[in-house]
Amino acid sequence: MIREFEGIIVSETAYGESSKILNILTKDSGIIGVMAKGAKKIKSKFRSSTEKFTLGIFNVYYHENKLSTLISVDIIAPLTNIKSDIVKIGYLTYISELSYQTAKQNSNNDIYKILKSTILKIEEGLNPEVMTNILELKMLDYLGVKIDLDRCIKCGTTKDIITISGDAGGYLCKNCRTNELIYGEKTIKMFRLYYYVDIDSVSDLKISDEVIDNINSILTDYYDRFTGLYLKSKEFLKEVAK
Repeated sequence: MIREFEGIIVSETAYGESSKILNILTKDSGIIGVMAKGAKKIKSKFRSSTEKFTLGIFNVYYHENKLSTLISVDIIAPLTNIKSDIVKIGYLTYISELSYQTAKQNSNNDIYKILKSTILKIEEGLNPEVMTNILELKMLDYLGVKIDLDRCIKCGTTKDIITISGDAGGYLCKNCRTNELIYGEKTIKMFRLYYYVDIDSVSDLKISDEVIDNINSILTDYYDRFTGLYLKSKEFLKEVAK
């Protein structure tokens, strides 16, 4: 059966001397495995269109629960801006691996939508660290370790919120805070905005470096503590984004 999938190649593995096996995170069907025959050959029509991070429409001979076979690819966006910048490549590599690992645990189709929207915003020129943190925060829902940003995580009040505690898993009010680091009001408000914002609506990011650094630090610590994920791409990103 011939089927069409919108998706992004999140990993590729050499198969034999000239072919590839692609893992594609799709818009509607989770992750599918696809054989791209002869894709490594210099004259192959698939050579450039089956590179990792290709965002496109994939036509395949589909086999449920087995490897499908690639027929053709129509690229949605070439991502030339990202691919010409080593730092942006680092962010793309990380968010793609994170989304891939999240989709392996949870097949919700929103994972693809979040990833695609984030990639296109980085391609537009928006701050890749901010967009990555927005994606990280949203992915926590699908990893089963959501941070509570609507009330104090301990007493439930919505008043006098003074900090965010990664250890507690959310906001803390002044009465429940013990020795947790206090973050500024802008960090607290922006953290919540990251979670609720529609990525497609983001157009202009005027956020101080201090707030960006605070949010990134909170999320990095939270991922290390609670997700159980170790991603090699995160280490690569730390190196290129220094």
